Amino acid sequence: MSITKTSFGTHPDGSAVELFNLDNGKGLRCAIMTMGGIITELHVPDRDGKTADIALGLSTFREYVDGHPHFGALTGRVAGRINGARFTLDGKEIILAANDEPNHLHGGPEGIDKRNWKATADDSDPHSPALTLTYHSPDGEMGYPGNVDFTVTYRLTAENAVEIQYQAVTDAPTPVSLTNHSYFNLRGEGSPDLSGHELQIFTDTIVPKLDDGTLTDKPAPVEGTPHDFRKAKSLKAFADLGQHGEHYVLRAEDIAEPELAAIVTEQESGRKMEVFTTTTAVQLYTSQTLAEAEATGKSGKLYSDYAAFCLECQGYPNGVNAPEIDDIILNPGETYRQTTRYKFSTLA
Repeated sequence: MSITKTSFGTHPDGSAVELFNLDNGKGLRCAIMTMGGIITELHVPDRDGKTADIALGLSTFREYVDGHPHFGALTGRVAGRINGARFTLDGKEIILAANDEPNHLHGGPEGIDKRNWKATADDSDPHSPALTLTYHSPDGEMGYPGNVDFTVTYRLTAENAVEIQYQAVTDAPTPVSLTNHSYFNLRGEGSPDLSGHELQIFTDTIVPKLDDGTLTDKPAPVEGTPHDFRKAKSLKAFADLGQHGEHYVLRAEDIAEPELAAIVTEQESGRKMEVFTTTTAVQLYTSQTLAEAEATGKSGKLYSDYAAFCLECQGYPNGVNAPEIDDIILNPGETYRQTTRYKFSTLA
């Protein structure tokens, strides 16, 4: 079977949480739970055909409920930080929870990552199994205006890619910018650091942030900074500088078909991950503060700082206050669409 389903736990709202295992029959396997659309496992072959789970995550549902740093989760309504936890829309000031003082982070303390989504599995193509998740976010949830209906489809392709297609519609103007917040280590999720990883990002522009994470709303060149990944370079060396990562601007507007945004390789395993997206940007995160979570992973090892990286394809989070960078307001009659593809292969 290319898709199997098991019970994973009971959501705090009393609904059943299910875990779906997708297998494309070509070495790529992925486990996704209905709470938060969380990718709990991602098994990828190395150059010798040996698979390893490269996605950080927890062993039990209880651990996810108790709290975690967005391991593998769908994130929104707006992924990232909204400066000052407020914005003005149609002349009205909208005040959100400042759950990352002084800013609003990842849709708030009870964002879509905490909700139990409805699931529909499609295994009609054994080499391209898919799982579609839907969630209705009511007007006022986490302070956001408008009723929003979200649809997210995870698909494993025959080319060993995990493709995530996002859609949303609303009955009132509201910001929408989604991502998946998976943490990756191409050597395996129990590896202590990013040794052997090299990263390339295909852009020359970032939007820097302040020490408290507040975005500056001022695009800047990567040239002459540690954030220049136009040519592949060591992620471990970047992390050793104490770097957190930045918001990398790919383009001014979303596009219809995914284009290559970044490549990560790991020399020991030979694994290669290519990131394709339709979004305007990708956020790099080096898991700089991961140790604060005191999370023990599926390997039984305590996760440490800089034990993984995230490449979160998304819009500009503070676009609600800086639409000249990226207007992320979704209006009635429009459909938010975004596609991100993580494609896996091996080095020679």
